[in-house]
Amino acid sequence: MSFFKKIFTGSTEQKEEKVTPWIALTEITQLEDIKEKSNTKPQIIFKHSTRCGISRMVMNQFVGYYNFTEEELDLYYLDLLNYRDISNEIASKFQILHESPQLLVIKSGTVVAYASHGQINEIDLSQYV
Repeated sequence: MSFFKKIFTGSTEQKEEKVTPWIALTEITQLEDIKEKSNTKPQIIFKHSTRCGISRMVMNQFVGYYNFTEEELDLYYLDLLNYRDISNEIASKFQILHESPQLLVIKSGTVVAYASHGQINEIDLSQYV
């Protein structure tokens, strides 16, 4: 129906595209910044394998449900294929076994919640804001 409405009424309605405020995690030194910033604002790390269909599906679902501002949370994206050394350092620094995909919530310098695969979208991030 809206297709015909556009043709006959000249409507230029456009759907607003949702933008997720990703911060690229590309340097090991960022982990210390994340730990420090977690004292004032929750920090989220999303570890994603760009070659994994399950990881892509979970990330797409996560993005669809994500509704926080940059003032509430910092959201980091880690491309595991290009930055595996950073993933290894995350496991060491925060004492969390590596999985993919994986989401970590960091507050006051420690991981307060984490999940992998389908459980990622079960984490209620609002309880950490």
